[in-house]
Amino acid sequence: MSDLLEIRNRIDAIDGQILDLFKERMSCAAEVAEYKRDTGKPVYDAARERDNIQRAADRAGAGLEHYAAVLESLLMEASRDAQYRRLGKSSAAATTVAAALASQPPYFPERAFVACQGVEGAYQQLAVDRLFKRANIAYFETFDAVFSAVERGIVKFGVLPIENSTAGSVNHVFDLMMQHDFHIVRTCRLKIDHNLLAKPGQRKEDVHIIYSHQQAISQCADYISTFPDVRVHVTENTAMAARMVAESDRDDVAALASAACADLYGLEVLERSVQDLQNNYTRFACISRDLTIYPGADRSTLMIETKHEPGALYKVLARFYALDINLVKLESRPIPEREFDFMFYFDVDCPAAAPEFQTLMNSLSDVCEEFRYLGSYTEVL
Repeated sequence: MSDLLEIRNRIDAIDGQILDLFKERMSCAAEVAEYKRDTGKPVYDAARERDNIQRAADRAGAGLEHYAAVLESLLMEASRDAQYRRLGKSSAAATTVAAALASQPPYFPERAFVACQGVEGAYQQLAVDRLFKRANIAYFETFDAVFSAVERGIVKFGVLPIENSTAGSVNHVFDLMMQHDFHIVRTCRLKIDHNLLAKPGQRKEDVHIIYSHQQAISQCADYISTFPDVRVHVTENTAMAARMVAESDRDDVAALASAACADLYGLEVLERSVQDLQNNYTRFACISRDLTIYPGADRSTLMIETKHEPGALYKVLARFYALDINLVKLESRPIPEREFDFMFYFDVDCPAAAPEFQTLMNSLSDVCEEFRYLGSYTEVL
């Protein structure tokens, strides 16, 4: 049996040879780039890459074909990236990002006309107050109406919930993203505290009906179970629940809502912070019709549709890995009226002005069916 040190020395020697050959290969890639510059040929040649990967797998033989295919795919990707860099070519997405950075405003606005779903006191309104020092708010009944108001230019910005730390993504909002034209310009995280609100003088033991949004009800499930005899009614949002309690002629109703709703609707807080988990945050997105990248933007959101074939998502993920770009969120949603086809949403942690982000924008369209850039922004914590 060979000594482990001896085996490792042999591996190191082989790796050295591989690295020398890799450098030679990348030198050839530079020559290819110059040829393509002179002839106008595209950098990406799907047929050649597919043939090379298959040939590598066949040559490696049984048991190694998968590893060989992965290795060849990485080599082709490195070659392609080097060619893009050498040619200085920009995709439509990369050009759009560069133009937005070149016309970057000096700061995020303090005042704005903003749309959100619900009524005064809803968590969306609290998120608007977190994002803007002074905002004129237009309230709409649905998330779809908020998207439409932004898209049609009725308002400058819209604020929508996209993710909760305990309940997960707001799927309906992600589904609507496929239907509307917009850009994300900022996000924020808001601590969510649900409180039991009722009319003045009412006691907890008198409560037999609780109104709230479905997500708040889910987040307070353990607390609700402590009521011996209670019926739960779902409302459009927590602020509407509070308003319904205030307008009700019954004396046995309560709402799960923010403490701000108590002052707004003349209610009392019977119990505070009744959610099952105290570390409860919701992430909100501020959207705009026009693409604007404000100073400090270090997170971006991408919408990507991959081919329906093995390894399609891996090829996209490999781009992030090769460029050392951190992926902080990956969400998939079914594409309507298309069986088992999915749209993937990526949140990436990388400054919009970084060279590697520009490279990513230049190369993603090579490995996906559809690619849409939703914006770069700062997240307010």
